[in-house]
Amino acid sequence: MGKFFTTSDPLDSIIAETMPEKKIEKTEHILTGWTNIVIEVTTDAGSYFFRFPRNPFWSRMIVKDAAVCKFVDGKTSYYTPQMQLCYDSEGRPFSVHEKIEGYTLGDRIYHLSHTAITGVAYDAAKFIKELSGIDLRGAPKEVKFPLSEFLHELDYEHYDEHIDADHEYIRETEGDSLVHGDLNLGNILLDENDKMIGVIDFAFSGTGNPNMDVARMVSRPAPEEFKKEFLAFFDDAEEISRMKDAWQHIDNGYAEHIRAHYPEINLNQL
Repeated sequence: MGKFFTTSDPLDSIIAETMPEKKIEKTEHILTGWTNIVIEVTTDAGSYFFRFPRNPFWSRMIVKDAAVCKFVDGKTSYYTPQMQLCYDSEGRPFSVHEKIEGYTLGDRIYHLSHTAITGVAYDAAKFIKELSGIDLRGAPKEVKFPLSEFLHELDYEHYDEHIDADHEYIRETEGDSLVHGDLNLGNILLDENDKMIGVIDFAFSGTGNPNMDVARMVSRPAPEEFKKEFLAFFDDAEEISRMKDAWQHIDNGYAEHIRAHYPEINLNQL
């Protein structure tokens, strides 16, 4: 699949054609979308997020994202977006889902009370364990895409320079559990009471080692109190630490790629 979108495409027209029964009141580009052009659309019937892949790789991954969201729905204690996979007149895939009201953990992490920190740490650990415990028999092939293959392709075909992401170690320790693959603070949603309610963005998802999700949660800046509370639910500290280093290399490599090719994207989350 070699088709994707750019900001010069008539995205507003595509959005309008996708929801002809709704009155569009406002559209807003979200400048933190690394892999997709993300547009929040406010209508007379609620708000929605549209995601338009930036390159052929992410076009493939958005198809996987939708498949995983559908497969995971109802199998954990937390909300996952029900993405509608759409195609424009040129056969390019994009997705749309209703906005989940709430805040990202990344936005709230430095404002949480001790009680909220312990609660979110518990819920994030619970999500990882529930997700990795899902029976994959009968799952569509998109759900079973190994995380190690995803990360290797991302590095060797989409970074300007190869990174020290420890691909061999990721393959050697890889299991066959379902993992989110990008469980960073920006993909966990909280309600107005700072309680974890949902998880978004399953484009990296596939089979792998659940400790990759654990490591991802602590691979970006966060209060030490949160990291301590969260990591207390897991063993294998040495493995998690090594995987955390791999994630930091992956982040840095993609950040360099974005700075070189997509200067309009906001990288403040790093």
